[in-house]
Amino acid sequence: MRGYARDMEFRRLGRSGLSVSEIAYGNWLTHGSQVEEDQAHACVRAALDAGVTTFDTADVYANTAAEAVLGRALSGQRRKSLEICTKVFWPTGPGGPNDKGLGRKHIMESANGSLRRLRTDYLDVYQAHRFDRSTPLEETMLAFADLVRQGKVLYVGVSEWTAEQITRGAALARELQVPLISNQPQYSMLWRVIEPEVVPACEREGLSQIVFSPVAQGVLTGKYRVGQAPPEGSRATDEKGGARFVSRFLRDEVLERVVNLEPLAGEAGLSMAQLAVAWVLGNPNVASAIIGASRPEQVRENVKAAGVRLDAELCAKIDEQLDGIAVLRS
Repeated sequence: MRGYARDMEFRRLGRSGLSVSEIAYGNWLTHGSQVEEDQAHACVRAALDAGVTTFDTADVYANTAAEAVLGRALSGQRRKSLEICTKVFWPTGPGGPNDKGLGRKHIMESANGSLRRLRTDYLDVYQAHRFDRSTPLEETMLAFADLVRQGKVLYVGVSEWTAEQITRGAALARELQVPLISNQPQYSMLWRVIEPEVVPACEREGLSQIVFSPVAQGVLTGKYRVGQAPPEGSRATDEKGGARFVSRFLRDEVLERVVNLEPLAGEAGLSMAQLAVAWVLGNPNVASAIIGASRPEQVRENVKAAGVRLDAELCAKIDEQLDGIAVLRS
């Protein structure tokens, strides 16, 4: 059992009383897929040793295997010291007609499956992984409300919902007295699509962001270079899914600009990854940034972004370097 690392900092999630670590550990594309289980456990131990208390996964990751790996990795830890978050929406299991979406049957069955795999009696935050246009929102929110009443879920969140969807969901949550407190979007220096509408909507409705891909699938670490093959073992070489997700950033004009961030990181005394994570944490509506890792040393490096505050001059220089490259609208 591990205590809290002094350097980790915590933020309240939305208007709730729940605090989360500024750095969260996530296992999308790694546990049960890209990384062997022993290595996955080593990464989780590194996160715990660094003071990370917030762990994020989803039932769809490696078709439920990622949840099972995380459950085993966290076994023996003091449950009250952790915030365990998972998600529901995408197809899982054998792919039957009710093995997907946000209908009541799938939500209830998925929640029970996640609890079993994660070896816990309750989920701190249960998130709708996408918006389900084929199911009445009232049905979805009532199912989440019932899970809260049953004590299986403490708080509710969403992921990659639009501003209008968040506003509608928040209205129903208030009516049902359900604590809807978070949104989980992609967000990085290179992908800023939540800034114009989603962040203002969340601020109005009392939600915070738990952001994923703060280093843009590894591109903002500077590991990818124009004219060079991707490093062996990197996300771009992962044919199980990682290569597809990172491909949008592997354009020469993007990689050339990213290289220009290296002197800025050096001036700030940060690695490129630390600079990227600290940048997303500079948004006051961001409560936590999710990092993934295939090696423990990646965890130990990235968590050092906790508590780092970038000054306005440095942020302006970053914006200047990425002008015309950063995606502002999807």
